Amino acid sequence: MAAEIVNPRSESFSTTSQDEDTFDPVFALHRGGKMAVQATVPVRDRDDLSLAYTPGVAKVCSAIAEKPELVHDYTWKSQVVAVVTDGTAVLGLGDIGPEASLPVMEGKAILFKQFGGVDAVPIALATTDTDEIIETVVRLAPSFGGVNLEDISAPRCFEIERRLQEQLDIPVFHDDQHGTAVVTLAALRNAATLTGRSLGQLRAVISGAGAAGVAIAKILIEAGIGDVAVCDRKGIVSADREDLTEIKREVAGFTNKAGLTGSLETAMSGADVFIGVSGGTVPEPAVASMAEGSFIFAMANPNPEIHPTVAAKYAAVVATGRSDFPNQINNVLAFPGIFAGALQVRASRVTEGMKLAAAEALAAVVADELSPDCVIPSPFDERVAPAVTAAVAAAARAEGVARR
Repeated sequence: MAAEIVNPRSESFSTTSQDEDTFDPVFALHRGGKMAVQATVPVRDRDDLSLAYTPGVAKVCSAIAEKPELVHDYTWKSQVVAVVTDGTAVLGLGDIGPEASLPVMEGKAILFKQFGGVDAVPIALATTDTDEIIETVVRLAPSFGGVNLEDISAPRCFEIERRLQEQLDIPVFHDDQHGTAVVTLAALRNAATLTGRSLGQLRAVISGAGAAGVAIAKILIEAGIGDVAVCDRKGIVSADREDLTEIKREVAGFTNKAGLTGSLETAMSGADVFIGVSGGTVPEPAVASMAEGSFIFAMANPNPEIHPTVAAKYAAVVATGRSDFPNQINNVLAFPGIFAGALQVRASRVTEGMKLAAAEALAAVVADELSPDCVIPSPFDERVAPAVTAAVAAAARAEGVARR
């Protein structure tokens, strides 16, 4: 209602090219935005106003000026996250700019609140310059307890996250990288358990060497997978290639113990795990060449790299990024709880140990319910956020990055 007051429906704008009576529920839901600020204290009369604002607020300001750490106790800083984007890698839409990215950032913010109890503010920046993004976020940081980087294209996203974490003493988390990686690892742990194997017995192939692919490779290595090969459009990322970016050279240094070279299809032959974060279509003969009892996590949206009906012919466990198939690899299973746990203990950063703890906790939620169609919880499973929050908070304390 408030949104309609300040932003009344324009008579000159039609959501479709059809007649005026056409109703589109998507546009109807987004009308006026999907979120609003709500006060947590009453302002009913002059006394309330004098406490919430001047003159009473001056006492709190003075106390924080004397003892800056009190900002966590007397403002919302310790429970709010900035959701920051430049609009260059939005969902499956690509570089659509900051304004067009706002519906997604608003959506991310309400997922933080719905699934983790964390307040979040969408911030879409009118720059794609790495230095400008970093400088802007650093200047905004005093207002926030954490920064969630969202839909920023690779390879800039890697440098932006690294430099921000170096300059700030609050968690900086690129969800396209680490959220995807945490949920993937959790599902893979359970798939291995279901089939009586350990991660160390598995060889994985990742299709996609962007933000998600690199982060998945890193967390799988940290978790002890037997081997993993990462593939880009030109094939296996291997040390003998001369066309690799700095990030891909780094990836080549810690993956592909087998020394494979050539195409994605070459890497898939005999592989135990396929993880798709790239789009495109994998030929069925390549799928058929995988090891018996394989796992296929084809996560491109809306069209998985391997359609579930094809994958099911060959794989023991199939997962996608879609909600209309079993085993949805959905970042909302990870980022709300990770930030809730980090904010709870006022962590200075999100460590690899915290990510591994989140994956283990997420996997444990359905450990007693495993089946080929259930290796990862539903996003609506109410056990998820508390489990991940508790595990991340405990890991932050164990790793010495908690401040309370």
